[in-house]
Amino acid sequence: MPNLHPLAGVYAAAVTPLKPDSTIDFENIPVLLRFLASRGCHGALLFGTTGEGPSFSPKEREAMLRSARVFRNQLPGFRLLAGTGTPSLTETIELTKLAFDLGYDGAVVLPPYYFKKPTDDGLFNWFSQLINKAVPANKYLFGYHIPGTSGVGFSLDLLARLKDAFPVQFAGIKDSSHDENFSAQVGERFGPALTVLNGTDSHFHHALKNHAQGAITAAANLISNDLREIWDMYQDGKDPSDVQARVTAKRHTLEKYMPFPPTLKAILHRTHNLPHWTVKPPLEDMSDALLEQAIKELN
Repeated sequence: MPNLHPLAGVYAAAVTPLKPDSTIDFENIPVLLRFLASRGCHGALLFGTTGEGPSFSPKEREAMLRSARVFRNQLPGFRLLAGTGTPSLTETIELTKLAFDLGYDGAVVLPPYYFKKPTDDGLFNWFSQLINKAVPANKYLFGYHIPGTSGVGFSLDLLARLKDAFPVQFAGIKDSSHDENFSAQVGERFGPALTVLNGTDSHFHHALKNHAQGAITAAANLISNDLREIWDMYQDGKDPSDVQARVTAKRHTLEKYMPFPPTLKAILHRTHNLPHWTVKPPLEDMSDALLEQAIKELN
């Protein structure tokens, strides 16, 4: 497929390795990154929703971003994106600037999500200050469109204003709206000019047909091999419908066991022998009974 963005591809919205005391398991960060790379991921997003990003302080995020950056050097070509959005513009600027100073390939930024119903003018001003102060001229920021969780999304007009003002730095969006109509509208209005990374596994083929250039999903921690197959087939001009049906079934099964972080960590431990990572409160670890039920359904 021509004119792909440099960050096009399949990414896992990576879980965050945590010890039983809820501190970051730095020792096993390379274990997770190598696992994801071995299963077809072009890269990983750290501190997204699946990575429990809002549950971590700026200091904790900085420590993991520094650690993961070191281990990524062992995986040539593997890309790292950093989730740096917070309700505070100042903190978001500092975290985003840090990510690029550390050599991260891109930042994925939630809109400020405490005050609901901000105007497009207010959001444009917020993102303009962020980009001007934190994003180098040759680097890429993605807005994180997940209005069902954050309560704040990106209108088509806001996306157009940001893309016009920052044609390189505002690369596009991670679209976790779970809305096929929105995906089609974005594709119709922007075509490939706005880089869309789909956040819903069951919509991946639909998104690609509407000019999306990849995916960042929670389920990719487990099924990135299938998502990569969809990606490769689509780039080769083949029909990935059968693979998409398999992915959709797995995604719908996982959706029965929300929230994703404890479910994915438990299944990764049980089925792939990764360490038994916990989650930060207020999330709770998955019970053994639910884990057995989920694994049975996935198989």
